[in-house]
Amino acid sequence: MGKRDNRVAYINPIAAARARGPVQNSGPTIQDYLSRPRPTWEEVKEQLEKKKKGSRALADFEDKMNEKWRKELAKNREKLLGGSDKDKEKDKKAVDKEKEKEEKDKKEKKKKERKKSNRHSSSSSSSSSSDSFSSSSSESEDEEEKKSVKKKRKRKKSSGKRASDSSDVESDAESKTIMVLVHEKKKKRIKEEGDKEKDEKNRRRKRKAERGYRDSSSDSSADSDGEEVDKSKKKRKKKHKKHGRKKKKKAASQSDSELD
Repeated sequence: MGKRDNRVAYINPIAAARARGPVQNSGPTIQDYLSRPRPTWEEVKEQLEKKKKGSRALADFEDKMNEKWRKELAKNREKLLGGSDKDKEKDKKAVDKEKEKEEKDKKEKKKKERKKSNRHSSSSSSSSSSDSFSSSSSESEDEEEKKSVKKKRKRKKSSGKRASDSSDVESDAESKTIMVLVHEKKKKRIKEEGDKEKDEKNRRRKRKAERGYRDSSSDSSADSDGEEVDKSKKKRKKKHKKHGRKKKKKAASQSDSELD
């Protein structure tokens, strides 16, 4: 079975369009758009004025609504403020009543105290002499007790200061000993590090000396081997020369015998 022939004949599109002829226009053309009816300048002015009138009407309506809302807000504020003022007045009245009650109670207490003091004044005059003596003795005792308390406090303070001084001295001594120990440890560490560095340097020097000795010995052995090789070559050359001379002599003697 052979392949199908799917080839299509080439058609020039420009030639095909020319053969078809002019296309019928289904919609408006550019000329129709340019020749459309347009309003005059006067008609445009009338439309603009109508738009301005409409916007003014909206502005007037908004102003009226704003005035209504303002009136309502003012009424609500007056109501709220009036109620708050009434509450404040009530609170003030209650506070004033409480203050008046407290003042009355204070006055009554003062009157009662005065009456009691007047009653006890007569009885207190008789016992005043004995009370004065006892009060003087009690005052002297109180002064002695105060002095003893002051002395005890001073002693406690002095002992506390001494204890604090001794504790400070001990703490200073401990800190000094700690510093000394730390300093000694640092010295030991420095010495150990120095000894380690010296040992490492000595080891490096020894290794370098050993390497140099090995290199020199290997060079001397190589030189000796080279000398031996040279000597063997020279011996071979000498042997070869002697053998060549012998051959020449033999050849010369043979030629002489043949001539004879």
